[in-house]
Amino acid sequence: MSFLGLVVWNLNTDGFLILVIRKLVCILLIVPTAELIKAIRHGYSLEWRGIHGVAHWARVLENGLRLASLTGARLQVVRLFAVFHDSRRLNEGHDPDHGRRGADFAAKLRGALFQLPDEEFELLRIACADHTGRGTVGDVTVQTCWDADRLDLGRVRIRPQPKYLCTNAARDPDILSWAYQRSIANVVPKNLINEWKA
Repeated sequence: MSFLGLVVWNLNTDGFLILVIRKLVCILLIVPTAELIKAIRHGYSLEWRGIHGVAHWARVLENGLRLASLTGARLQVVRLFAVFHDSRRLNEGHDPDHGRRGADFAAKLRGALFQLPDEEFELLRIACADHTGRGTVGDVTVQTCWDADRLDLGRVRIRPQPKYLCTNAARDPDILSWAYQRSIANVVPKNLINEWKA
């Protein structure tokens, strides 16, 4: 039996196709390229490894991918949100327009350093522009992005509160604990940092 035949057979017998496709998509999609990270870093005005810098982005990406496997969020949007949402901060404190600036910067690089269909880019724009609010309502991809960021609040000694999380996946006690422990320990996902040459 061919792989395709096996997948179709599994779909017909137990719905296994969704799991197989999700696994393949996770394997085939490439994280933001070193070239994209270089372009983002070029205009980044804060400390590269500061509280809103590359280690935070890498944890947000890992949080987002874990959540997306449960929520069905669009992976390319989650991946790009991780690197754009804080990419245009002017300071480490109060900077209410940084998400909008990150979305505008993503629009500038779109087509040159990454491709994204219009519908998905609109989700990325909303996720970046509105990620600092306390909103919890929206498209599941936007919600997954916001939760991925909020799950990394431990780096600034804030424990994420379930009432400010959007998805059931993010409110799961095991995921909350996993993300919080990684955040307070300032875990640096070496595989991403190395791939990004950061």
